[in-house]
Amino acid sequence: MKPAVYITRKIPAEIVLKLEEHCQVRMWYQEDVPVPRDVLEQEIRHADGLFCLLTETIDRKLLDKSERLKVVSNMAVGYNNIDIEAAKEKGITVTNTPGVLTETTADLTFALLMATARRLIESSDYLRNGDWKTWSPMQLTGQDIYRATIGIVGMGRIGASLAKRARGFDMNILYYNRSRKYELEEEFNMKYTDLDSLLRESDYVCIMTPYTPETKNLIGARELSLMKKTGILINTARGGIVNELELFRALKEGEIWAAGLDVFEQEPISLDHPLLTLQNVVTLPHIGSASIRTRMKMADLAADNLLLALQNQTPKYVVV
Repeated sequence: MKPAVYITRKIPAEIVLKLEEHCQVRMWYQEDVPVPRDVLEQEIRHADGLFCLLTETIDRKLLDKSERLKVVSNMAVGYNNIDIEAAKEKGITVTNTPGVLTETTADLTFALLMATARRLIESSDYLRNGDWKTWSPMQLTGQDIYRATIGIVGMGRIGASLAKRARGFDMNILYYNRSRKYELEEEFNMKYTDLDSLLRESDYVCIMTPYTPETKNLIGARELSLMKKTGILINTARGGIVNELELFRALKEGEIWAAGLDVFEQEPISLDHPLLTLQNVVTLPHIGSASIRTRMKMADLAADNLLLALQNQTPKYVVV
């Protein structure tokens, strides 16, 4: 008898067909609406494998309802939506999809940096709203990127790819990480420093670190106060790493110049969130890996991880 698999979100048909060759597949049918919790609790009872996204909270309470679950395959690099300790205790394999989204996310990060620095969204709105009457010397002026200093917080795969892009703009590169990356320092001519020094010296602070208990609210009031008044904060990692209310205050009071955000503590962000009232904030709906090719690769890798675990083989990327 084929193992039972539940997919928590509508995914491309070719990935579903791939899974159906080896499994009995059930799938939540609404593409843009997360599976309701009560539905997920019911479906997990008889599932051998779960194919999920960051939008699903796979906590101990949910895992306790499973009767024979062997694997949770997360279609994401991060896995803070999953109770790893509970899965480990229950002998459930957890997998993720790193690597395939590195370059795409680095592209988006640098695009967000540029859009924020040069006020692209604000300028587009200015034109579309009919406010552009004439050219003037200081109209919609932004910050230079070429030969500016970028500080990268977290030097994993995506951080390194961002550094590669920064080199193309002849930027001075600082980075902060739990451990030094000597080979990358030489390759990209970048300098390792402590977090406070990075914040003080950088024109652009890019958050690229994973979300963990240690990095929760890593950037708060004290850290923001260390940044330059012309400094720009970019976050494409996880929302909880930055204290959003303190970021709002710093932006509102002119403590820093601008911010570009692809991630938020609560997603989707509430439309009445104070950050959305500021013109000096560029906001995106968590699209770091959102290219067609990359999302297909992520779905395919998540399917491969799931199938290998169900076949008692080692998946390519195992969290636990």
